[in-house]
Amino acid sequence: MENLRLDDLANFKFLSGIKHSPNGLRACFAVHQADLENNEYRSHLWLYDLERQECFQLTGLGKERAFIWLNDEEILFASLRSAQDLERQNKGEEFTVFYKIRITGGEAVEAFRIPQQVLDIKPLPRGRFLLTCLFNPRRADLDTLDDKERSEEKNYEVLEEIPYWSNGEGFVSGCRTRLYLFDEHTGALEPLSGELLQVSGCELNSTRDKAVFVGAEYQGKAQFTNALYLADLEQREVRQITAAHEFTYHEAHFYSDNELICWGSDCRRYGLNENPRFYLINITAGTKTPLTPDFDASIGNSVNSDCRFGPRNASQLDGGCIYFTTTEGHSAYLNRIDGAGRIERVLTTEGSVDCFSVKGESILFVALRGLQLQELYSLENGAARQLTSFNTWVSRERKLAEPEALSCETAPGLSIEGWVLKPVDYVEGQRYPAILNIHGGPKTVYGTVFVHEMQYWANQGYFVFFCNPRGSDGRGNEFADIRGRYGTIDYDDLMRFTDAVLERFPAIDPERVGVTGGSYGGFMTNWIIGHTQRFRAAVSQRSISNWFSMGYTTDIGYFFAPDQIGATPWSDPAKLWEHSPLKYADRVQTPTLFIHSDADYRCWLPEALQMFTALKDHGVEARVCIFKGENHDLSRSGKPKARLRRLKEITAWFDRFLKS
Repeated sequence: MENLRLDDLANFKFLSGIKHSPNGLRACFAVHQADLENNEYRSHLWLYDLERQECFQLTGLGKERAFIWLNDEEILFASLRSAQDLERQNKGEEFTVFYKIRITGGEAVEAFRIPQQVLDIKPLPRGRFLLTCLFNPRRADLDTLDDKERSEEKNYEVLEEIPYWSNGEGFVSGCRTRLYLFDEHTGALEPLSGELLQVSGCELNSTRDKAVFVGAEYQGKAQFTNALYLADLEQREVRQITAAHEFTYHEAHFYSDNELICWGSDCRRYGLNENPRFYLINITAGTKTPLTPDFDASIGNSVNSDCRFGPRNASQLDGGCIYFTTTEGHSAYLNRIDGAGRIERVLTTEGSVDCFSVKGESILFVALRGLQLQELYSLENGAARQLTSFNTWVSRERKLAEPEALSCETAPGLSIEGWVLKPVDYVEGQRYPAILNIHGGPKTVYGTVFVHEMQYWANQGYFVFFCNPRGSDGRGNEFADIRGRYGTIDYDDLMRFTDAVLERFPAIDPERVGVTGGSYGGFMTNWIIGHTQRFRAAVSQRSISNWFSMGYTTDIGYFFAPDQIGATPWSDPAKLWEHSPLKYADRVQTPTLFIHSDADYRCWLPEALQMFTALKDHGVEARVCIFKGENHDLSRSGKPKARLRRLKEITAWFDRFLKS
């Protein structure tokens, strides 16, 4: 077996979007792989035949990521397949081209074009479709401008709202996601929702003549709260069915023609990160009945890995139950709930269910299991059966480190869980450097699933250790709630876990330990180097250093910072500064590398630059690597060359200070 290589990342396959055909006999999903030569990801649609138990590739151009089933024989997907369309898009024109392909073979043919950016599409009877499109009435229609006018229009932005930009999307002032009806036969595109209503999470009823969606109407300032809306697709009417700005809904499904099962929270006790609960809504009576008043699990998947790509679904209605994922402990499980509020765990194996599809008795899912990268599985007689072998070569041909569990008590009656990877070529009696890796969020979790960067470091001769301190997901609201305490109890947990690791593994040289993390993990890295000199080197990624600037330059800052810190510059400036790593930068002695992207609007570039400047001003060795055109998701979905360069820079920094 060979050591895992940095560029093995380019050979991994990432699976997403599994969906059964209407008759349940087949399923389609997307397979993605990095293309280093063109510095992009190539994506193809694959088909799994449940009767023949065969899997084969359906499309070949490499630009097919998202799709829907039109019927049992046809699939519809969006793609740009002509040079002319690519040129138009590069000039800034907004449109979406859809293609049809028959699963029995043949080339894809153009079905229709939508003169807007389509974010979601659902088929309706009689050749109609329900669309969610990006809409901004304040922007000029670039299609009507000549090249000179188009160039001038793109040279400036007018901002009138917050958020004025969004990570991965750019400037969004005035933008909304809007609901439309589209008729394939006539080409008519008809808006259903208003110009100020932000639409998300749209779901159809069984007869596909009504839709429920989450909506938030605002002007000037987007709120964290929202409401549920009902769209009558025959009458072309939209009405609000829950009170506005009293609740934060995540999704809703039709349980019957007149009932909805939804989940959300009023965020009053635990703030914006509060775990949602399930409710039954009677549309006619306008009542909302709690189904799970004592439910305290996190809905969705927050298990960390850098080996995913493409969309992941959070829920699906089938057979009178809502199927959904939860993060519990360090794993993401598949569950279902019925109209009486009874919850049953469907998949019980540890790991990460990344996406799934249910059709009657058939349950298909994409998962990370142990050190196995993503594969497609089916649930049969209560057990998972692996259906694909896209990534089995990794565990067969590469050396991998098994995570060794370690828990430690960090406060009276409270223990945190974590893991340690030994160097894959570990030799008893030798001393090794080590890296503490801190996850983002803070409300996410580390688990035992495959993480390329940590496996790579273990193959480069490092111990790697990681844990889930207070603030992490998977253990209920109270454990995750660190509002107003950033850098206190979570810092204690991380330092005591580090102590426990060094005690358990005496082969680690305590004089050669580094620390790194991204987002919240970047914040904690900045905080740690200002509060201890125990780490020989640090790498701070997409970090926060100053709650004043983070709160008033980033896409979520204006509501995230007051909620998480419990202060504003006007209510309690001293508290904001107290929890800002920049305050303690004059104490730093640790050589620190800052990794940041110039299009990261979640934690904007000045967060890294402020900390870097402070360290250089105080004579501390520091370096900044800025990735142009990348955003907050650089390590997960950034361009392939940028992802490899990022990992190369981090590893070289640690090699320089921890291996000398």
